[in-house]
Amino acid sequence: MPITKNALIRYKTIDKCLQNIYRLWTLEDLIEACSQALFEYENKAVNVSKRTIQLDIQMMRSDKLGYNAPIEVFDRKYYRYAEEDYSITNIPITEGDMSVLSETVEMLKQFKDFSLFSELGGIIQKLEDKVYTEKTNSAPVIHLDKNENLKGLVHLDVLYQSIIKKVCLKLSYRSFKARSTAKIVFHPYLLKEFNNRWFLVGKKNYDKSIRTLALDRIVKIDFDFSTEYEDENFKGDEYYKDTIGVTVLSNDYLKDVILKIDKKNAPYVLTKPLHGSQKILENHEDGGIIIQLRVHLNFEFERLILGFGNSAEVIEPEDLRTVIKKKLKRAWKQYESPV
Repeated sequence: MPITKNALIRYKTIDKCLQNIYRLWTLEDLIEACSQALFEYENKAVNVSKRTIQLDIQMMRSDKLGYNAPIEVFDRKYYRYAEEDYSITNIPITEGDMSVLSETVEMLKQFKDFSLFSELGGIIQKLEDKVYTEKTNSAPVIHLDKNENLKGLVHLDVLYQSIIKKVCLKLSYRSFKARSTAKIVFHPYLLKEFNNRWFLVGKKNYDKSIRTLALDRIVKIDFDFSTEYEDENFKGDEYYKDTIGVTVLSNDYLKDVILKIDKKNAPYVLTKPLHGSQKILENHEDGGIIIQLRVHLNFEFERLILGFGNSAEVIEPEDLRTVIKKKLKRAWKQYESPV
């Protein structure tokens, strides 16, 4: 059952009041306390009626929210907990809640190199040990793509901390094309994941252009406290809005692309658009579709199209059609030649 923020504030306020056994609480006292709590939350006067608090108490007494609060009335006017050590914050977690938490931890384990997630795993383990002394272990029902052998994941937490704390980095970095390792002073802005691979987005010192570095090519990381961090107020959504993947190109490479998708793959493209700009231009009688995208013509986009094989055809622009055609021809020749 969904709870509004105001209702939750009232429940917590009533709970806090009734935990104070050294004071007698009338209905008017609870109304005043809830009104004050809501005023502090919303910074304006909130009219809390007698009927509202009565319904709140009734709700807290019920099992609809799992509280079953032992609220009783004595001397016909005062409210208290029949159990002095009761609090709605001490409610044990249900089997269903624990299943959800366990599945959540399984999902977050792929980010085990993030300190905050590893700590979460410990918290859940403590909850499991405390609430359930005997818990049957069932197989996870959620499975995510992950590659435990990916290099660079150990850097995730250091990079994350440097971004949120706005600290420059000294990186030893070696790209696939470089013959040797380069020393870089880097201003980190964003961590980005694409195709099960992680990247660090930011800019080199004394360089205005945004750079993307693959985590698996980072050899060594040190904090650089001597260099002042240049905060660009970088917005990832805006930066990548016209891009599939991580290679953001200039506007010269931003094109309207028209693709023909056959009937077998059309349902997948309709339910999972290739890009946020995707528009349907035509629906063919045989089930195929013509779509339009506005994206950068980068390497990742080419690979996406090639992944469809003969199920997708580039109609426009002509230069992209030519590139894809040449690559498909080379691929065909490879399979024509004897092994």
